[in-house]
Amino acid sequence: MSDLNKKDSSEWHRSFAVNTNNRAWDLSLKNRTIEEDRVMLNTAHASAYHWSECGTELNQMRATMLLAEVHSLLGCGVSAYNYAQEMKAFFTSNETPDWEIALTHTIHAHASYVNGNMEEYAHSIVSAERAIRDITSDDDRGVVLQTFNLIPKS
Repeated sequence: MSDLNKKDSSEWHRSFAVNTNNRAWDLSLKNRTIEEDRVMLNTAHASAYHWSECGTELNQMRATMLLAEVHSLLGCGVSAYNYAQEMKAFFTSNETPDWEIALTHTIHAHASYVNGNMEEYAHSIVSAERAIRDITSDDDRGVVLQTFNLIPKS
């Protein structure tokens, strides 16, 4: 493949990664039909695939975070938890913005709940609440709270 084709391919993957990521997140925050659940799942996986072709490790872990949330929303406990464990390990061991740490704990709590691991859920929900309080931007806090409010409370 020529350098021009590699560049075009990377730009193509990036465009699809961004668009499918945004579509899946938008769907995750609303009441969905069964068809929209399918679209959310498919677009989340498509985003992860495209980021794997063109993205950085951070892009790929953000895609894994999205997969954890989507699988949680759909009640797929084992896969949600596995994705959540992977992304939590990454975000808690790297320099991470306050909003993303809060989102990490939020999604980990959700995946733990769906997977039936109530002890880990309890720990992660407390960590999420603390991290949400520590977000300095009101706008960022509002975005994270949209996802936090989707977690079933025990």
